Amino acid sequence: MNIDPISDFLTRVRNAVKAGHRVVEIPASNLKKEITKILFDQGYILSYKFEDDKGPQGTIKIALKYDKLTKDPVIKKIQRISKPGLRKYTGSSTIPRILNGLGIAIVSTSHGVMTGKQAQEKNVGGEVLCYVY
Repeated sequence: MNIDPISDFLTRVRNAVKAGHRVVEIPASNLKKEITKILFDQGYILSYKFEDDKGPQGTIKIALKYDKLTKDPVIKKIQRISKPGLRKYTGSSTIPRILNGLGIAIVSTSHGVMTGKQAQEKNVGGEVLCYVY
């Protein structure tokens, strides 16, 4: 039984990047699918595929992205912020800038999961899930 599925998602991606894997397979949920879509839209992963035939909830296959010349991973750090034991909420005006705008904060709002910049544009706050840079 997994207590924190978002931490499990981030840890699997982090471990796959450190090991130099091309693809990582993760059990799916609606929240994980939204986080995956954001990572793809922001250019942190190469591609993704939702497979509903494996297991009761399906899986997410994520193709990780690496620099063509140096072979360095695009995701330098992926860090969980709000944990089950200590939730971190923020208003729209206090959403943090990551690496002076080079990274993203993923925020779960009442309007869905979005980046911190999108949340500021829509003037909504919420739970800060993670930082990616």
